[in-house]
Amino acid sequence: MKRWLVVLLLAPLTTAAAGEFKAVESSIADMQQAMAKGSLTSRELVQQYLARIAFYDKKLNAVMTVNPNALREAEERDRERAQGKLRGPLHGIPIAVKDNIHTTDMPTTGGALAFEGFVPPYEATVVKNLREAGAVIIAKTGMTELANWMAGPPTPMPAGYNPISGFGMNPYDPRRDPRDGSFDGRPVLLPGGSSSGIGTAANFWAANVGTETFGSLLNPANMSMLVAIKPTVGRISRHGIIPLTADQDTAGPMARTVADAAILLGALEDAQPDPQDPVKACVPPPERDYTRFLDRDALAGARIGIPRAFYYERLIPPGLQQPRGGLNAAQAKAMADAIAVLKERGAVIVDPADIPSVVDKDASRNFLRWEVCRGTDGPKGADAGCSVVFKYGMKRDFNKWLASLGPAAPVKSLTELRHWNLAHAKTGALKYGHSQLDISDEMDIEADRARYQLDRAKDIALSGAYGIDAIMQAERLDAILFPGGSGAILSARPGYPTVIVPFAMVANAPTPPLTAGFDAKPSPFGVSFAGSACSEPRLIALAYAFEQATKRRVPPPAAP
Repeated sequence: MKRWLVVLLLAPLTTAAAGEFKAVESSIADMQQAMAKGSLTSRELVQQYLARIAFYDKKLNAVMTVNPNALREAEERDRERAQGKLRGPLHGIPIAVKDNIHTTDMPTTGGALAFEGFVPPYEATVVKNLREAGAVIIAKTGMTELANWMAGPPTPMPAGYNPISGFGMNPYDPRRDPRDGSFDGRPVLLPGGSSSGIGTAANFWAANVGTETFGSLLNPANMSMLVAIKPTVGRISRHGIIPLTADQDTAGPMARTVADAAILLGALEDAQPDPQDPVKACVPPPERDYTRFLDRDALAGARIGIPRAFYYERLIPPGLQQPRGGLNAAQAKAMADAIAVLKERGAVIVDPADIPSVVDKDASRNFLRWEVCRGTDGPKGADAGCSVVFKYGMKRDFNKWLASLGPAAPVKSLTELRHWNLAHAKTGALKYGHSQLDISDEMDIEADRARYQLDRAKDIALSGAYGIDAIMQAERLDAILFPGGSGAILSARPGYPTVIVPFAMVANAPTPPLTAGFDAKPSPFGVSFAGSACSEPRLIALAYAFEQATKRRVPPPAAP
């Protein structure tokens, strides 16, 4: 018998009671065990989730498109189960995917109005892998338009907005921001990055697949009290996913538990490199089974580094006058509590374990002084002090993706998309502008290649060799502990993995402050375990041990 099946069938049935199975807060193991015992069918499970979507999504706006074939697909999985055929660890399990991931039975829009209703001519490799693992693709999730490489300075697009479905609302406080300067419909508690964790948090499906270029798995998981595994870039195929830049793009799992995220990660990964995306950074575990790393005792003896400078405590970067970074009192208390748990479970805490490139006094070697060129702050002629990797990679990879669509593509180039947006500005295509697209389109793929290569090398050096790798090797660390998703950009540049775990609720206290008398609900806050390339097995083990020692996730009140 397959090891993943043994794990799922032997797992305790924590939420399914005798009689009707309750999908809310059930794990994948719960669902598989109930279906194996005959007390639940995939069709019944999908029906429960569809009912929740119909009842609650008007408030949360988590869904871009519901799969019209979801019930039929569930019935097919039930027939296969009855015949003794199980495709894999997700057999009959409803999974949602981000709306930049190709599906041929639903539109794939990237949240861009120009692509509204567009059904691509081929399916993403990750979707094929999900189907081969037995998943029922139940829906496409909302997202920030074009993974938030649309509108930067001077009018940056809020996370979670696109002109097709509007704002996604955080289920932990799904009200509008009442402040005058933010009164455009955005939620008072943003849902995080461009991958929506809203539906997974609200139990609209078992788990979902997001994508990240620089925080869009970790940040929404942090804000939605979810687990996310941001994999090493290259571990999961990007074929059939609307790109931002292939240098940093990756798909990854978002779920309510580490175990569920580990199951989903294995289903997403290819056994062999995808010929359509041949970059393969890591060797998958046997049978792509990450559940073998779920070890409650993994923290004993583990060396965990605490990057105090910037990530926990404010500091003034070289050449600047004002301090940056740091935690507020509530966040600092949460991290102190998390570190105490690690110590109690036998971890060796290395504190401080500062990132060398973050504390370097030479501005040319300081990570904090090397930001991404954005919007009107980073066009040609004003981009000497920032990295052009994003704006160059967007044009290179977006145009390549458009070419893969053939004659069906609504637009044929980034230039055409910009012209389309301008022509349809009155219909909502440019609510916040498209300054990021402007600075991408001005790049010359041939003439600017040398500059791009230099900046890419500096990105990797400051964040990888002189960043994460340097401190991990010097202190012999198993992982670096970051508050929330704060380490996302550092890990994203060299393409390194992170696992985030729900941990606390802290005050939602934005700047400028909320309107007097507005009772803001607390914000979720997670803990991230980051490491060097291909360290997912160790990070999953540490995250699982921490999760089991704390079990701090609480469901959102907005969708009981």
